[in-house]
Amino acid sequence: MSATRQRGYRRLTSTAVAFIGVGALLAGCTGNTPENSGDGGGNSAASDNDETGDTVSIAFSAPAADHGWIAGITESARAEAEKYDDIDFQVAEGTNDVSTQISQVETFINEGVDAIVLLPFDGAALTPVALQAMEAGIPVINVDREFNDPAASRATILGDNYGMGVSAGAYICSRLEDNPDAVIAEIAGIDSLPLTQDRSQGFADALSECGLEVSNRVAAEFTVESGEEVTANLLQAAPQIDAIWNHDDDQGVGVLAAIENAGRDEFFMVGGAGSANAMRAIQEGNSVLEATVIYPHTQAADGIKLARLVAQGKNVSDLTSQGVPRRIVLDAPVVTADNVDQFIDNAFES
Repeated sequence: MSATRQRGYRRLTSTAVAFIGVGALLAGCTGNTPENSGDGGGNSAASDNDETGDTVSIAFSAPAADHGWIAGITESARAEAEKYDDIDFQVAEGTNDVSTQISQVETFINEGVDAIVLLPFDGAALTPVALQAMEAGIPVINVDREFNDPAASRATILGDNYGMGVSAGAYICSRLEDNPDAVIAEIAGIDSLPLTQDRSQGFADALSECGLEVSNRVAAEFTVESGEEVTANLLQAAPQIDAIWNHDDDQGVGVLAAIENAGRDEFFMVGGAGSANAMRAIQEGNSVLEATVIYPHTQAADGIKLARLVAQGKNVSDLTSQGVPRRIVLDAPVVTADNVDQFIDNAFES
């Protein structure tokens, strides 16, 4: 079995454990109490880092919450910060205006906060101001969208876009590899974004390992409206489909609406990101949606944990090496009816 296929199929059996393990590692370093409210992260194993330390000021900025996943990002950051008596937390108003977000970070720098957790609207555009913060001695934790200079952050925590595609493709292969003529459709997000390109490449690579390929592909805009529109067009163009991968569960609300309106049910669908409404549909089992691939909205909660560690000069307790890793890439597990109960309580609402 080739490396790509091994990676994909191994992901199906071990990703849930790996995903929970990363969450436990971070939470075990920083949780205030042995139990966790379930709002922001994973397990909370006790460690010396759980003890209240010196109060640190952590500032957070992210894009506008015009999408369920982004709203979940901000909520998870806020919920995580509220668990700690030693965090003085401030949240800038979400914005999709690059100049406004730059100004927010400049304000954080002028205020002399102890750490900044930043999900940039545009990683390249926010790189210079993140460098300014780092040069001012304020550690920056970069979340989700990378800066284009590694010196602009003390640590970076990311979802695995390519891995999402691999997970979705490997799952479809596990269902359809005995049907070499299977018709596979893909409903992507915004095609100009590197994250969309990475997801599509991972999907194509995983499918190729079982002799399948994408037969019909359309691109939406991560919105309900665009998902419904492009799916209606897809269904008209493809009279027979065996499986669909939709990159995003928010646009998936529109995708499922178009499928229901068309009266089509000869295929199964895999979603993306891991919204609560998608997981409820998987639990109920009364739609074509039978799986979704996690893209963790809890990245921001983990960013808060890392910022607290860095600002307080602590180590990741579950690692032998000192300090905090420079880069963490979270896993992309597949959620099905068999394991949905492990994930739904921590999912975001679309």
